[in-house]
Amino acid sequence: MNQALILAHALSRVPENLDWGILRPGVAVAWIYREPDGGPAAAYLRYEPGASVPLHRHAGLEHILVLEGEQQDERGTYPAGTLVVNPPGTRHSVQSPKGCVALLIWNRPVEMIEA
Repeated sequence: MNQALILAHALSRVPENLDWGILRPGVAVAWIYREPDGGPAAAYLRYEPGASVPLHRHAGLEHILVLEGEQQDERGTYPAGTLVVNPPGTRHSVQSPKGCVALLIWNRPVEMIEA
């Protein structure tokens, strides 16, 4: 990325016209930035109702801001407006029974433990 990236109102609503792709079944991803060598990355994730991401480990920090709906992991349920910070070495799986959209920022890629 050679220039500043500005996302107006990124914390209060999901920007329109995002380029959505498939992260895994039921979970779409719109990358904001992603270093090709496994460095920092940020993306919006959109979970369909009932979608999940299996158990994974965080090699670095992960910040999750739930923007719409709610998601949950082994520690609890997080409605819209919740900021979750997962420190390096933590593990969790994520589910969204009702669906959600979240903004995620990683300083290192996650390591999948389960497929």
